[in-house]
Amino acid sequence: MKKVIYNKYDKALIGGLPQVLFPGEVVVIVDAAEADRAVDFLLSHPLLGVDTETRPSFRKGKQNRVALLQVATPQRCFLFRLNRLGLVPSVVRLLEDKRTLKVGLSLHDDLLSLHRLGAFTAGRFADLQDLMTEIGIEDKSLQKLYANLFHEKISKRQQLSNWESDTLSEKQKRYAATDAWACINLYNEYNRLRETGDYQLVISEAKKEEYVQESISEEG
Repeated sequence: MKKVIYNKYDKALIGGLPQVLFPGEVVVIVDAAEADRAVDFLLSHPLLGVDTETRPSFRKGKQNRVALLQVATPQRCFLFRLNRLGLVPSVVRLLEDKRTLKVGLSLHDDLLSLHRLGAFTAGRFADLQDLMTEIGIEDKSLQKLYANLFHEKISKRQQLSNWESDTLSEKQKRYAATDAWACINLYNEYNRLRETGDYQLVISEAKKEEYVQESISEEG
């Protein structure tokens, strides 16, 4: 039986799904020597999941600098505390690398935030928002994409927490790692579905109505 996926997933269904969390090791990086070792390890892998976190600002017009860069393999996730590290040479080396594929979501925004910390030329990245359109999925959020493809829920409760706090809580660390790791899973499943065609795309009623209206306009 083919996997059923939706062009737009119903957000109301997400609350009833089982929650998923990164099951591997989470390593917090706070100094340059640790960063060097972590980047060496990460660049020995063919595929990485990436994401960033920024302390939320509740003042209009004020935007904080990115505080955390999380980079995951299937079994281990490194949390680079950029609010302490800055854009150290090893992190620049990771971002500029052209061999290892780094996948994420809304990467334009993440890379723009990282550029505010220092200059670098982005290496090999792929944005899941662009890739998913190739199999008919229009949703842009990580939570909806994951629910659509895996029928599991990624909790967003820690999203607006303080990512510049002296010590990250266990919930913050697991949340950050889950977001980066989930990108690997989504990329692998996207590849499988694209290559095998083993899916059935269900079009939402709103989209069907849009198609009808477009057809009527064209005929008129």
